[in-house]
This record gives sequence, C-alpha cells and structure tokens, in this order.
Amino acid sequence: MTSKKNVLILCGGQSAEHEISLISTINVVNALDKNKFEYEVVAISKKGSWHLLDKSSLFQNQDSPKNITFSKDNNRVFLSPSYYNKQLIQVDKEYDTLPAIDVVLPVLHGPNGEDGSLQGFLQLAGLPVVGCGVLSSALCMDKDITKKILRNEGLGVCNHLLARKGVQPPSYERASAELGRTLFIKPANMGSSVGVSKVTNETEYLAGINEALKFDNKVLIEEAVNARELEVALLGNLDVKASAVGEVAPSDGFYSFDAKYIDSDAAKLLIPADIPKDLSKKVREQAITAFKALECRGLARCDFFYTDKQTLLVNEVNTFPGFTNISQYPMLWKESGIESTELISQLIQLALES
Repeated sequence: MTSKKNVLILCGGQSAEHEISLISTINVVNALDKNKFEYEVVAISKKGSWHLLDKSSLFQNQDSPKNITFSKDNNRVFLSPSYYNKQLIQVDKEYDTLPAIDVVLPVLHGPNGEDGSLQGFLQLAGLPVVGCGVLSSALCMDKDITKKILRNEGLGVCNHLLARKGVQPPSYERASAELGRTLFIKPANMGSSVGVSKVTNETEYLAGINEALKFDNKVLIEEAVNARELEVALLGNLDVKASAVGEVAPSDGFYSFDAKYIDSDAAKLLIPADIPKDLSKKVREQAITAFKALECRGLARCDFFYTDKQTLLVNEVNTFPGFTNISQYPMLWKESGIESTELISQLIQLALES
C-alpha cells in the first residue's frame, strides 16, 4: 500500500484577506481525502508568526467571516529551509520536529501569500506547492501588469489609468474624459474587492483613491462597463481544463466583499450561466489562453465582463480563488463533475507532478 502524503496547509497571512483565508481553510480541510493524505494546518498571523493549529479546534468565531481567528497560544513553528529536512520545527517544544512535508497547500489570498513571495520561499525550501509559482503569482497579483500581458496576447481588457502613492493622481476631469464619469478605483495588488470603490464624481473619486492607497502603493482607475460578469475555473499544468461558465449577478451592480463572503443574498451565482454555447466555448478558450499567457499552473479562476456591445474583457485572473461555501471555484467544478474532495486531490497531484 502506498503511504499517505503529508500535506502542509498554510492559511491566514499578512493581508486584508486574512479572514477569508481561514474560512477557505475550513472547507479545504473538510474536503481533504484523509484516506490519501496526512496533514498539518499552520496559520500565519497578521504579524507574520507561524502557529501550528490544533486540528480538533482550528478556529474561533467560525460563523463570523469578519471575526474568525485562531488562538495565538498554539505552538509557534518555523520551516526548515533545507532540501534535506523539509520539516516544521516547533519553537515552544524544545525544537521538536514534525514529520517531513511532501507538499504545501497555501490557502492564502492577497499579498505575502498569493503574490509569489511565499512561493519563492517554499521553492527555496525544496517543497512542491499547490498552484501557481513565483512568476505567475506575481504577474496575476498586479492587475496593471496582468492587463498589459493579456492585451499583448490579443485579449480584451478594461481601459485604465494609474495613481501612485506620493504622486499627484490624474485629475477626475482627465480620468472621466478618457474613461467615463463612472469609474472603479481599486488597489493594483489586492483581491476580494478589498479597497474597491465605484465613483461618479470628483469627491468620491479622490476618496476612492485615498481608500485604495491604504492597501497598495499603486492604484487602478478603471472604466466602468455595462456588462455581465462571467467566470471560469481552470485546472491543470500543461494540459489545462476549463470548467463550465458561471455568472455573477450582484443585486446592487457591484460584487463587493460582503457579496462574495458574507451575504449570500447580495449576489446570484448562476451556474451554469445562461449564455449561448458558442459564447461559452469562446469564454473557456480565452480563459485557457489567459492562463497560459500568464504562466499559470495548477489552478486559477478567470473573470470576464461580457459587455452590452457583445465583447469579452478579462477582468482578473485569480491564482488562488476562495474555497468558502459561496465561492465560485469549487462550485464551478462541481457543476463540471468534480466534487471538492476529488478537486483537492487533483490539485495536490498536479503540484507533485510539476
């Protein structure tokens, strides 16, 4: 009998998406095939310390997406950065070691988790990592760079301007003249709609830029388009599969943080999307093109706008989408015939093969 692989599940992290990571981790742990895998869960605090969690009681306030947390009394650990050890070492137990790690599953969203920094550290430690590597993680995290690469690939994207910390931003007069009076302001390196504002006048515009600059030094000023929001889940390394196409229909026209993770009634998730077969095929093909252009591997979710002019625009490529109860990535694969337990197993196998 083949011995079980030992999976290190990392969660938490030093980003504004810390709590979402913890919620995703609950579902990942529940879906993990315990007949195939042993596992440990390590939470990274907002200050960057690593804590080995008690598997019998991972988190506190589990039913509150904004207040979920973990006990800092758990054993502090660090990862031995060596190709030979590949072990977690417990600081508070006289440097006891845990069983060697076979693969890391980083259930982390946002900066310092999904942007390539952690992937680089784990690569130096000689550990296979579920999901995208250093380059693709960094490219997809920066929405400005993502747009430039996708535009060069011939894919449509929303037009935008940039604002930077410490530099006078483009005036609302200029931005509205080039992009329209209704604009979206968003941090270039953030997800889950954190720091995003929809603005329609100069006062809102300046406030939106200031809000986004709390989360990043670079901010996108993006045109608003009248469009449907379509999403595709992607799975694979060189041989990439695209799921059925889903549609997000926010009740207020903006897919906010609360709509994504807290209020299940704030948006309708239509899976599969009610679109013609030829459009579905085109969306899936373009999603695979974007995945490959950005050097992705393992998994990603590609989000599109389908405009009232019947054009497709890539909005975002998310390299580690959420795994909460109302997250589209696992729901799209369920519609496509892959349940969460099999999905997690395939993701781990893809990491071991890459």
